Amino acid sequence: MDITLPDSGQTLRPGKLICVGKNYARHAAEMGGSVPSEPMLFLKPSTALVGHGGSIVLPPHSTDVHHEVELVAVIGRGGKNIAVDNALDYVDGYAVGLDMTARDLQQKAKEAGAPWSVAKGFDTFAPIGAFVTAREVGDPGRLDIELKVNGDVKQRGSTQDMVFSVAEIISYSSRIFTLMPGDLIFTGTPEGVGPVADGDVLEASATSLPDLRVRVRRG
Repeated sequence: MDITLPDSGQTLRPGKLICVGKNYARHAAEMGGSVPSEPMLFLKPSTALVGHGGSIVLPPHSTDVHHEVELVAVIGRGGKNIAVDNALDYVDGYAVGLDMTARDLQQKAKEAGAPWSVAKGFDTFAPIGAFVTAREVGDPGRLDIELKVNGDVKQRGSTQDMVFSVAEIISYSSRIFTLMPGDLIFTGTPEGVGPVADGDVLEASATSLPDLRVRVRRG
């Protein structure tokens, strides 16, 4: 799936989907964990992307797939070792997205001390809405974010509650990976994550951003 940078108008295929785990204290607690001392990063492949109006396909490998609503930033220009103070200058725009997780597979990986790639990386496990420019959003640390499943609110939070800000995540990530135009930063989810089932309709929203609507279906 290609994306169009809302500010520059450039269309490209994202190279990296950088995701942050346990970036909301209440979500960390509901998962039985503590808040990390530095951003906890994992990656998804670009083949996990699916757009507004698309479908999340439940894989046969899992019987417990969960929703996680998130603010997503798209990088507009490349950088390495970016300072926190100017990290937001590298953001072209923002969207609302979902980090779908095969929770049963993730739990097995945790118990084995193994990576989460399989639990997080299935095709369609990174739904994403339309982007708006960073200028239109303003401060990404002051956005309300929500997810409804079949019309019922399941997750509701504010990016004010992030453990690590968008700028801090970008700065930290850039010390590990060279960031490139089109890279996506999934910034973590608030509490309220839960399972989805065949036929469910998920509607994600955030302040100043276009809504994301996807349907769940069995593969």
